[in-house]
Amino acid sequence: MTDPTKPTPPDLLLAFGAHPDDVEFGCGGIIAQESRAGRRVHLVVCSGGEAASHQGDRREEAERGAQALGASVSFVDLGGDAHVEATVANALRLAAVLREHRPATVLAPTPVENQHPDHARLGSLVRDAARLARFGGIGELTAPPHAIEQLFYYAVTPGAALAAMPVLVDVSAVVERWKLAMAAHASQVATRGYVELALAQARVRGLEAGVAYAMALYPNDPLVVDSLQQFTRSARRF
Repeated sequence: MTDPTKPTPPDLLLAFGAHPDDVEFGCGGIIAQESRAGRRVHLVVCSGGEAASHQGDRREEAERGAQALGASVSFVDLGGDAHVEATVANALRLAAVLREHRPATVLAPTPVENQHPDHARLGSLVRDAARLARFGGIGELTAPPHAIEQLFYYAVTPGAALAAMPVLVDVSAVVERWKLAMAAHASQVATRGYVELALAQARVRGLEAGVAYAMALYPNDPLVVDSLQQFTRSARRF
């Protein structure tokens, strides 16, 4: 019999964003890289972005952005843009999402407080949800328990980066796809240089790593490998 607490084969990456453009700007290059390698990727957007100063059809923009990255997308309501709260009810709602999709790897915004409060709260909620999804005795969760393999955080904005040592992902081969995904959020990129900012950060990370462009992820827990040979290279170039 299959153990329901064990994850399905590591072929699904689930990325959470508080707003329709968070994933694209915060880790879009990584999403494009994973889908290019043949991995299934699904994005979960946790508000409609309705509190933004500049409005467009944010849902349609999210769908076009996900398509450009080679991902699917769905929406879950955690109270609305600028109203996301770190409650047990919201953590259970996200735990149900994890049980439904049964991902191996999960991405979420960093829980750093000095950023949009929805970002920080969603990062904490996803962390809590990953634990709750494992517990078989929670009555509100009807789908079988599920344990993910890894939780990584991404920084939506520069000030949201964690002080911990990041894992750098080379996204040089998918920069054009990433640009298309960011450009899909036309209502937002028309107001500020979000695309230029994201590319500049990735360029600096890439120079540090000896590649053209790289993006950072921060593991929630220590990573486990069978051999040091699984590590390829470090980012020490300067």
